[in-house]
Amino acid sequence: MDPIRLLADLVAIPSVNPMGRAVSGPQYLETRMADYLVTFFDRIGVPCERKPVLPGRDNVIARYHAPDAPKHRVLLFDVHQDTVPVDGMTIDPFKPVVTDGRLMGRGSCDIKGGMAAMLAAFERLVRERPVGSASVVLACTVDEEFTHRGSSQIAHDGVRADLAVIAEPTLLNIVTCHKGATRWKVRARGVACHSSTPERGDNAIYRMARVVSLIRDYAADLQRREPHPALGPPSMSVGRIEGGQSVNIVPDWCEVEIDRRVIPGEVSSDCPYELRQFLQEHLEEADFHALEFLPPWVNLPALSDESSRDWVGELAAVVAMASGKTPTVHGVPFGTDAGPIAAMGVPCVVLGPGDIAQAHTKDEWVEIDQVERAAETYFHLARALGKAPPAPLLIA
Repeated sequence: MDPIRLLADLVAIPSVNPMGRAVSGPQYLETRMADYLVTFFDRIGVPCERKPVLPGRDNVIARYHAPDAPKHRVLLFDVHQDTVPVDGMTIDPFKPVVTDGRLMGRGSCDIKGGMAAMLAAFERLVRERPVGSASVVLACTVDEEFTHRGSSQIAHDGVRADLAVIAEPTLLNIVTCHKGATRWKVRARGVACHSSTPERGDNAIYRMARVVSLIRDYAADLQRREPHPALGPPSMSVGRIEGGQSVNIVPDWCEVEIDRRVIPGEVSSDCPYELRQFLQEHLEEADFHALEFLPPWVNLPALSDESSRDWVGELAAVVAMASGKTPTVHGVPFGTDAGPIAAMGVPCVVLGPGDIAQAHTKDEWVEIDQVERAAETYFHLARALGKAPPAPLLIA
């Protein structure tokens, strides 16, 4: 099956993640993408599960059972269905165009090129049924771009796998570790009054200004912590600030959104508590007690390279043979679906077509050659890694 034709189909199907915004319309959510995937698996004769995660957002999971399945490894191929929004794009986001060896459109790089390659490899496995191959669970997940709810649900539900391969743009290099993230809001309360007599109120924006200054100091302290050899130190930033009702009203509220990147060895859910303790030590009591710390909406674990250490040599040899280039092995600062899956005990690597520099851009594109080589690579990984299994792992 031609992966480029598949990619054109996928790009033409909007599957925009609303990213927490109160928006609606036919371009949002993964409903139509899940419909396409169910039809695809039905057409190649493979039963699949369509598992609701959020309203209108379903994981789609298909399984290829190798001819002598009980004796061989199980690989999990994971790829997400959603894309980032299309605001500011300078090309038609849902009209796949091929030019100069590239296919353009929203999601072409992140990560519908990887999805097309995995679907093509999966169909080839089903059609050829190579003896000695691994069995493959292909999980097409939702909501990767915002809260990773789809992959978290996969990990929670349970799947047997010896190794997970997560599709993200890596130029077909092997990523063995990455940072995780936690995101939450801090809200400052105040007292509103008419802006002509501001002394009668309590300006929540002024209070938050003191808080933001301290967060900047805390973020600088994080940069001085012991770094991870491949990923560097942890980091923190304030990404959004909002507050007040009108310019002529002293604001009675102000809130910031915080992004904290964690490295292997840190626990993402501990981060809000650590900042809270720092602010309590450095703020006046009245200012601290006027703060609310809202629960995180993202808790994405970091990926440690320890989980896949025993696989790297074998993987690199297969990738080099199938793709025609020797892959590098490295870490990346961004997070992926590998975080939740590895946290449940499954070794994970991240591997896919495209350059992360093209992801989320105004004229997003992926090289056709990368997608074609990725399809070969995924097929040969399944074909070559089936033998000599370790004891299978059970996520439960």
